Amino acid sequence: MKTIEMLNTAKKVIENSYAPYSGFCVAAVLYGEDGLFTGVNVENASYGLTVCAERVAIFRAVSEGRRRFEKMLIYTPGQETLPYPCGACRQVMAEFFPEDFTVIVVNDREEEQFTLGELLPFNFKL
Repeated sequence: MKTIEMLNTAKKVIENSYAPYSGFCVAAVLYGEDGLFTGVNVENASYGLTVCAERVAIFRAVSEGRRRFEKMLIYTPGQETLPYPCGACRQVMAEFFPEDFTVIVVNDREEEQFTLGELLPFNFKL
C-alpha cells in the first residue's frame, strides 16, 4: 500500500477525532496483510483516560483477530509539529510489531519515516 493511499484514508477519518481539550486531532492508519484499520484520538476530561489514535487502530485490528502488519501512518492536520507517537503507543506497538516495522508521521507540510526500533530502541519485552 502506498503512503498516499494511507494518507487519503487518514484524511477521511480525521473528522471523527474527538479532541475538545487539546485541539490536536490525530488519525492513524494501520496496514497489514488483512487490510486497513483506522483509529482517531478520543480525549476525555480526565486526561488520563484519553486514548491515542495509534492504540485505537491497533486494538481494533487485534480485536478482529489480526496480527500481521506492515506499517502505520499517523496524521494530524493544521499543526506545526508532527504527530510522533507517545511512549505508551510506542510500547503497545512493540507488543505487536517487529523492530523493523515502518511508522510514518505526517502533517500538512512534512513527513518523516522511522522504524519502530528507531522510535523505541529499548522496549520492554517478556
